[in-house]
Amino acid sequence: MIDILIENMKLQHLDGVVNIENICFAHPWSKADLERQLNLDTSHFAVATLDGYVVGYMGLQIFSGEGYVTNVAVLPDFRRMGIAKKLIEHQMQNEMSFITLEVRESNLPAIKLYESCGFENVGIRPKFYSNPTENAIIMTKYFTE
Repeated sequence: MIDILIENMKLQHLDGVVNIENICFAHPWSKADLERQLNLDTSHFAVATLDGYVVGYMGLQIFSGEGYVTNVAVLPDFRRMGIAKKLIEHQMQNEMSFITLEVRESNLPAIKLYESCGFENVGIRPKFYSNPTENAIIMTKYFTE
């Protein structure tokens, strides 16, 4: 088993997160946008590192106790190793009444991951994604009744 460290994102991780964004997403966040997240009270970004190298990250915004996932991404060579699950579990330690996210309806591995973490399908956002155009499944995990 590899020794992955999960920690809150710092300035030193920025270039690694930008790299992941550019590899994993059709519409990546800019370096400036990601850097701004470091100074927002509502922003909770975590990284997964291996020997100091950023191999995954998860962005989370918390407003009034409601958690909204911005992105979960792991470099292709490090997928299916439990890294995304560790990132999610780390972020769920934040105090929230619920945490929610959107996922491409074709992304079955991610949907299975989120279900294994207690998320439920609560709806659809039609044509939410582009490149290619695709519906999003809204998945939510509630922490309070």
